[in-house]
Amino acid sequence: MTLTAPDISYLQQSIVKRSGNVISDAQSYLLEARLAPVAKEAGLADVHALVKELQGNPVNPLHDTVVEAMTINETSFFRDMQPFDALRDQILGELIEKREIRKTLSIWSAATSSGQEPYSIAMLIRTHFPQIEDWKVSILATDLSDEMVTRTREGVYSQFDVNRGLPASMLVKNFDREGLNWRAKPDLKQMIQARKMNLAEKWSTVVKHDIVFIRNVLIYFDVAMKETILNRIYESMRPDGYLFLGGGETLLQLDVPFERTLIGKIVCFRPIAK
Repeated sequence: MTLTAPDISYLQQSIVKRSGNVISDAQSYLLEARLAPVAKEAGLADVHALVKELQGNPVNPLHDTVVEAMTINETSFFRDMQPFDALRDQILGELIEKREIRKTLSIWSAATSSGQEPYSIAMLIRTHFPQIEDWKVSILATDLSDEMVTRTREGVYSQFDVNRGLPASMLVKNFDREGLNWRAKPDLKQMIQARKMNLAEKWSTVVKHDIVFIRNVLIYFDVAMKETILNRIYESMRPDGYLFLGGGETLLQLDVPFERTLIGKIVCFRPIAK
């Protein structure tokens, strides 16, 4: 049975309530396409039946499965290279000099999908900044999806994955061949802590991050949720830290305490003192 208008409305409201992800009317066709496999896996006839199941049980784990199915997990190694150039050419050198006494560096890759972004950051640090090998370098990788968190934690990628942006020299230095796949070496994996996190919910701000990547994520939220998330990120950052958004994302017309900074060819954002 085709989804009815009430079915679509229910799913839109449920998804935005649980994850902040706004599914517009123009995107409603995605509901049928992405949720049909969820319905089939649950033994239900179609997505309409899935909606009835969800409506009848607000605590059904299928709610989380639906939210995860509607999340776009597109990523690659060194995606949109300019942010990584900025890290290598200016930002990390500056922060290493500032953090020389306490010898710690904390980086957060939010909505990390299957983990290529945090692994790219880790490899960049190992390749270009061997002087901090004895530092406590922590790269936090978070995502809404249990499956994506598990993939990041395991650090196993297909030949197709590694062909997308990962230089051959970095591949053989940092990964071991495992059948048709490549597994991150233990010393690389230990730099990364993968956790499940819903950006639409409150999170701890005890750890202060030097650098935050939250790229190509905010476009899925409405203005109020964007401001909420960015203000929480502000509280999670050190005052001299750096924030990276996606290439097409901006903070214009948002009430958030960040200022725009140009580094080379890439725009990033710095916290503004309150």
